[in-house]
Amino acid sequence: MPEPWLPIGVAALQMVSGQKLDDNLQSAQALVATAAKKGAKLAVLPENFALFGSKKIFTLATDEARDGAIQHFLSNLASDYGITLVGGSIPLPSPDGRVFACSFVYGADGSCLGCYRKIHLFDADVGDAQGSYRESDSYAPGENILVVDSAVGRIGVGICYDLRFPEMFRRMLDQQAEIIVLPSAFTRSTGWAHWLPLLRARAIENQCLVVAANQGGIHDAKRQTSGGSVVIDSWGSVLAEAGLGEACVIAKYDREEQRALRQRMPVSQHRRL
Repeated sequence: MPEPWLPIGVAALQMVSGQKLDDNLQSAQALVATAAKKGAKLAVLPENFALFGSKKIFTLATDEARDGAIQHFLSNLASDYGITLVGGSIPLPSPDGRVFACSFVYGADGSCLGCYRKIHLFDADVGDAQGSYRESDSYAPGENILVVDSAVGRIGVGICYDLRFPEMFRRMLDQQAEIIVLPSAFTRSTGWAHWLPLLRARAIENQCLVVAANQGGIHDAKRQTSGGSVVIDSWGSVLAEAGLGEACVIAKYDREEQRALRQRMPVSQHRRL
């Protein structure tokens, strides 16, 4: 008989990123250090953690394609703190002149386990100070889902607006995903209305752990994000949750209990469509 899988710590890292790259990287490092100190073996940074609300994304994407400085930074964080790290999102150039929103996953040895390019782009009119969002003006959509093996289990990666498309997460489940991670930057108006209900739904319907790291504060005169970074178990129970502001949200992931739930209630085997 294999040894039982003991519960492990998982962390959603909430930031209020701005337009100063060095400040954002320092905050990210401090949060990863806190998560590791508290025993987390998996940590998730939010969308646009390194640079938020700036047209400098195009310069950053070009620089990153050339020297990969932020990718090296994330790899070193993972290995320095011995933690599986989901690196929020960073921009990389797309062939059409826009950028991809890319989420890299690193193992505890610093190795890159995979890179996900955000598929669903937020083009919507929202009743806030920003008013209209046209993410596709700057970003190109990815085409493929990502599920990777890691020391903490099979991880499926989505980014922010992907959360609203349940068929994407069903495809992750078909690839044996056990954990869903969601780096995000939800607007305050949409986040306070829909963030938690959608996350709980994804956890319940796929019987997966969900670790969702959001931006959570005021970024400029027009942009406010909703916070509420959270860890939700496969039953849909909220294990830990942030409010607004910078935060490190940690809870225990019981992989054996999740597997037992899937056996007691084999929802995925009952699918007809």
